[in-house]
Amino acid sequence: MTSFSVEQLYRLLPAIHRLRDAAEGESLRSLLALFAEELTALEENLEQLYDDQFIETCAPWAAPYIGDLIGYRPLHGVSPAIASPRADVANTIRNRRRKGTALMLEALARDVTSWPAHAAEFFEQLATTQYMNHLRPHALATARVRHLGTMLARGTAFNRVAHTAEMRRPESRAGRYNIPNVGIFLWRLLPLSVTRVPLTAHDGGGRRFRVSPLGADLRLFRRPQTEDSIDHLSEPPNVPAPLRVREFALQLGSVDLRSALVAGSDDYGDGRSIALERDGGAVALNEPDAAVPGGFRPVLRIADLRDVFDGGGGFAGWAHEDDVADHEIALDPQRGRVLLGADRATEHAASPFVATFHHGATRAFGGGEYERTPDGESLDPQVTVGGSNPLQPQLDAISEGGRLLIDDSLVYAGTPTFRVDGVTAADASGHTVVVAARNGARPLIAASGPITLEIGPRGTLVLDGLIVSGGALELAAAADNEPRTLVLRDCTLVPGHALLPDGAAVTPGAPSLSIAHPFTRLVMQRCITGPLQVAGASDAEVELHGCVVDAGATDGLAYADDAGDGAGARLEVTECTVIGKVHARVLALASNSLFVAQLATGDTWPAPLVVARRQAGCVRFSYLPGGAITPRKHRCVSLDDAGAPRPHFASLRYGDPDYCQLRSATPASIRRGASDEGEMGVLHDLFQPQRETNLRIRLEEYLRFGLHAGIFYAS
Repeated sequence: MTSFSVEQLYRLLPAIHRLRDAAEGESLRSLLALFAEELTALEENLEQLYDDQFIETCAPWAAPYIGDLIGYRPLHGVSPAIASPRADVANTIRNRRRKGTALMLEALARDVTSWPAHAAEFFEQLATTQYMNHLRPHALATARVRHLGTMLARGTAFNRVAHTAEMRRPESRAGRYNIPNVGIFLWRLLPLSVTRVPLTAHDGGGRRFRVSPLGADLRLFRRPQTEDSIDHLSEPPNVPAPLRVREFALQLGSVDLRSALVAGSDDYGDGRSIALERDGGAVALNEPDAAVPGGFRPVLRIADLRDVFDGGGGFAGWAHEDDVADHEIALDPQRGRVLLGADRATEHAASPFVATFHHGATRAFGGGEYERTPDGESLDPQVTVGGSNPLQPQLDAISEGGRLLIDDSLVYAGTPTFRVDGVTAADASGHTVVVAARNGARPLIAASGPITLEIGPRGTLVLDGLIVSGGALELAAAADNEPRTLVLRDCTLVPGHALLPDGAAVTPGAPSLSIAHPFTRLVMQRCITGPLQVAGASDAEVELHGCVVDAGATDGLAYADDAGDGAGARLEVTECTVIGKVHARVLALASNSLFVAQLATGDTWPAPLVVARRQAGCVRFSYLPGGAITPRKHRCVSLDDAGAPRPHFASLRYGDPDYCQLRSATPASIRRGASDEGEMGVLHDLFQPQRETNLRIRLEEYLRFGLHAGIFYAS
């Protein structure tokens, strides 16, 4: 509360002056009000000057100046923990007191990069002769080859097997095991959840299932558990690593059945990495049975359920099918497979099992259970659908404008028609229809053929957070010349329309979106899609922002006109990865993008990337295939350049956890070739090179003299 309010100043005046002032209209009171306002501002300024002496209460502009007093080095604010330097400056003195300790280095790496981290002191993993007065029983010089947990962790971030000394430095990611070496292991892949989805049958036998709604094998990931204390080095349950059969089995086999019923495991159960549910509750690891020793029998088994083939090379089933008892459920986390015993298969037929699990992804894009459209964004009327109920009645109800919100992550079978009614009056604004997944939902529209988009004159259709399989989206031509707008945000149009059980595309190279109307504007943001075919001899426009366009092969056709043999519509590409050949009428802008393409044997195309009209447009800070015919270029990287740099991907197969992630072997001209020295392509917004640079800057400051630190990407 201010000390100089107008009432306080007015009461300081003699009563006679207040009486005369009241009689003459309180002009003196008005004058004092001006004094009070200025005195209040002065008092607030003095209080803020005092607050600015402390990092916890100072104004944002003052934080860098306080940092200068203690030698704080500012970083690129790509991580939320350092976007504002306040917390980083506040922790500087504390971190310097803990300089060089593994706990501090691990916390530092986690704060600077926002990636889960683990710090390993490699001198602990050296095979050495120990001093008898300082024995270290945990650092055995010989490997415990009969200890499954030790051997499974061999060579990983949590290695416990002793090694002989390496002379290479860890900064090159080559050397590890030596006295001065410290390793900082980072996990870049995100564990994205999929909640309560029915199991997908492999065949009609009623026993073999997959957890993926797309019916393909899927590597499951751990949902990391939060560490309870800052004085705790991370352990395997604290990082989002891929789940492995033997590690998972070891969790369930290392505890007594009775305690397992109560405590569960690190990765199975409600709120964990994976859980199987039925009738509203999670399937227990074991169940009471008085006929077995201990009174409990196991229900869940972790097994390697790989394909088994007969002598002639034909499919003979899954491994361990004969080993699973009637009351058991076998789970393979490396392939996302579930095998039901005979009794469980009968239960599933009456009341199906559902699965909640986590899968790996390079970033949050495409359909997924992550934050997308704010819940407050709505149109009238707004309708909701869930429970795999038909979409078409609700879509018809909002054809004149409105929003359909899909409320869960279930499969919606059928081939709907997305309709937006047009307007006839020349001065009327068009209708807008939004079909969106609720935040935290990942619905799959499983079509049985092409999905028709009926967008009327001046209409706008927005698809948000959906996964579409089984067919392409098709917008036919119309007789009028009125514009249409199609917006896709955070959607996945499954490349190849659908996936085979092994994860391969059913129809590789088939278009995922075809637009024949010549006055359409297509906007795609953070989407994954197969090839695009858009009428080129028209005024259509296509804008791609943070997307992957995947033709299934680098010599496939990623972008062309609606007939697939000519130049597609005007194209604008920013921060995208395009896999396959591109033929555009106009390339208005290509920025911070990767065009990964090559000509097939006998191909008649002049180049993998061809732009018909090159007088307009610009290609900047992008990677281009050899011989690309484009508008003027600015600081691009091409196979035509000396040295022929190439991007090296961890995977270009949709469904893999490291889809479109660049390997460390990729030349710096590509990994740091974007306009802001970030990497080109769809992962540009992750600012991975800047995060690594920030960490190296901090390691130089906080490593003790003589220590060497290396950064190792565990994923």
